[in-house]
Amino acid sequence: RGPRSKPHMEASTLNSTSPAFTPTAPSAPPSNTSHCRFTTPSGAPLEIRNVWANNLLEEFEEIRKVVETHKYIAMDTEFPGVVARPVSEVFKDDYHYQSLKCNVDLLKIIQLGLAFADEKGEFKEGCPCWQFNFNFSLTSDMFAQDSIDLLVNSGISFPTHETAGIDPHQFGELIMTSGLVLDDDVVWTSFHSGYDYGYLLKLLTCSPLPNEEKDFFDLLYKYFPTIYDIKYMVSLVDGFWGGLQRTADDLNAVRIGPEHQAGSDALLTMSTYFALVKKKFTDEKGEVDHGRFKNELFGYGNNHTVRRSKGGGGGEDK
Repeated sequence: RGPRSKPHMEASTLNSTSPAFTPTAPSAPPSNTSHCRFTTPSGAPLEIRNVWANNLLEEFEEIRKVVETHKYIAMDTEFPGVVARPVSEVFKDDYHYQSLKCNVDLLKIIQLGLAFADEKGEFKEGCPCWQFNFNFSLTSDMFAQDSIDLLVNSGISFPTHETAGIDPHQFGELIMTSGLVLDDDVVWTSFHSGYDYGYLLKLLTCSPLPNEEKDFFDLLYKYFPTIYDIKYMVSLVDGFWGGLQRTADDLNAVRIGPEHQAGSDALLTMSTYFALVKKKFTDEKGEVDHGRFKNELFGYGNNHTVRRSKGGGGGEDK
């Protein structure tokens, strides 16, 4: 495979009133305290907009308008790793869900990325992506150290999360009335996203996840009637393996922004989804059988990807 063009990137500091943007050093990923503007390989400008407590309301006003015309939403989260496993003398079929539940119940989401496109996979012009940064403290909140190290190296500013991060309860109230959920016409795309949806449901309900996996799926489909998990999709076809970046590379989908920040991962998820559908799930008439992969999560439920042992399926290989 030949070399792929890389998007040009610039960044502006949080709360800056200057229209100028200072280039970020190539050796360091841009901090999530910046609004990041890029030039895509096609030459179009694109912005990943960071959202903190002080601009949460105004950005949701914009998002409510965007979802009226761009009803495909790609989603990714960053969270503080896995710190616990269920304890049982007998292995149960829902072991992986119980592992998900105990970690989501214990931990707090750090970042959520949402990218918007239309039914053709065209991103909204200008700013198609919002990166929500939640309140999180390395002093008082639980985390796995290796996950935090990865996020710090990716440009996550934890001091700013502690002082300027979004209140999860306020976010839950706003997304509930945003038009993003509880709508059959809105399509959510993701990659190996059991934990991602777990944290989203926690934000929406302000409650622990259901005790039973069946009740989790009932709740999931209530808020997200149509979901497509790329990791599940590639399990139906030959020639793909690995995480999101490997799948994107195999489909020549270009990353915009820093890896392991939720906004960039959400943009790449969207590009990868439409590239995969075009290459592997579109017939000679140009039609797509979405029923093959609709509303399935890789590693959970009753589909063929669920591993009935403690050895696999429980983690998220982003």
